[in-house]
This record gives sequence, C-alpha cells and structure tokens, in this order.
Amino acid sequence: MRWRRQIGFALWLVALALLPWWLGLPLLLGIAAALLVGAERLQPFASTLRLTLRWGLPGVVLALKRWLGGDALAWTIAAVAALVGFTLLAGLESWLDRARRREAAQAEAEAPRTAEWPDLALAPLRVGGIVELVPVQWHALDEAANDSLDDGRGGRVRYRREPGFAGYVFDDGSRVEAPPGRLCVSPRGRWLALEAQPGVLLWDRDLQQRHRLRRRRLCGWHDESPWLQGSDAGMPLPLRDALGRERPR
Repeated sequence: MRWRRQIGFALWLVALALLPWWLGLPLLLGIAAALLVGAERLQPFASTLRLTLRWGLPGVVLALKRWLGGDALAWTIAAVAALVGFTLLAGLESWLDRARRREAAQAEAEAPRTAEWPDLALAPLRVGGIVELVPVQWHALDEAANDSLDDGRGGRVRYRREPGFAGYVFDDGSRVEAPPGRLCVSPRGRWLALEAQPGVLLWDRDLQQRHRLRRRRLCGWHDESPWLQGSDAGMPLPLRDALGRERPR
C-alpha cells in the first residue's frame, strides 16, 4: 500500500509539472486554504493533503520553469519560487501543528519531573537513601593485657604471637595472620576488618578468604557485607564492586 501511495503522489507531481503553472498553483492554494479553514473537519485527511502540497509544489515550480524557458533567468526565478513556496509550506505546517505542540508541552509540564544526569552528578551523596550502613567501630587490642573483642557469634577474638604465627585467633579455632592494629568485626561476625597501611584487610570467616584492598577504606556494613570507599567524598561500594575497581599491584 505504501508504494502505491508514493506512486500516486509521483503521478500528481508529474501532472502538475505538465499543466500550466497558472492552473496548478490555484489547486495548491485551494488545498492550503482548505487546511487553514477546515483543519478540524479535515483532520482524517490532513496527512494526505499535506503530502499533496509537498509533492505538488515541485510540480508547479517545474511548470513555471517550463513556461519561462530554459535560460539562466528562468532557472533563477524557479529557484526563488521554490524557496518561497517551501518556506510558506513550512510555516503552514507549523501553524497546523500548534495544538499538538501545546498539548505536548502541557503533558511534559504536568508529568513528574525526574532528575537528569547533570542534577544527579551535582547532587550530594546520600548513601542512606539507598542502603542503611551500620557504622564501623574500630578497636585496638593490647596483646600484653590479653585484650579480646566480641566476635559477633558468641565468642572472642584475640591477637596472638606463637612460633610461626602472628595474628588474630577466634574461639572457634579460625585464625588469620596479620600484623597488630585496629580491627572491627561485622555485626553478625562473618567479617574481620583490619586497618592496613594503606587500605584495609578483610577476612571472610565463612569462606576462609582474605581480601587486601590498598585503595579503599571500610565505611560501613550492610546485610553483613562490607562497603568501602576511596575517600570521604567517594561513592561507597559493596565489596564485589570495590574489588573490581581495585588495581592489581
């Protein structure tokens, strides 16, 4: 159907090009006047009438050129006529679309505004609006005083120096080798975090895995998982994402 319609408009262009321009021009002016006066009544046919004007205008310009002859002046007059005609046609279509533009602007104004990228980039960081981080509570254990810390699972964790081992020992027997320093335990005891210079050392008691991050520091816990950030103004990230951004050294 679409190709048949295009063939029909092409035949319309050829017909106007063969007719005298003083017959084709009134036809186009009549169609334009009908669109201006009866835009609402002709709404079902508006698209077809617009295409009729778009295809018909080149035909009238060609008819005018044929009537003027083939010299440079004829080509100049035809070019000016085409420019004026298409300018008027663009103005007509803009006027006909004014109601549609008004409705679109009204709908956009009434729609709830969503933050765009510049607003999001300049907005202050609000981690609490996404996840609720449990703050980190650092402790320092005095080996000489045999200090211990609640391991979050009903036991204690202590720092021990033994032949061939220096690190932290839990009552359940799990241990991680590390130098002394400040430490903290996750709320339910899965993770042991140790301050390191630079960065932080994380020990997963369940999987018996350690993670050394040199460019991040621990900023809180969420759902028994560590969240880290590169600086005070940096975006906190869960451990998996932080490890993905950590550069190997």
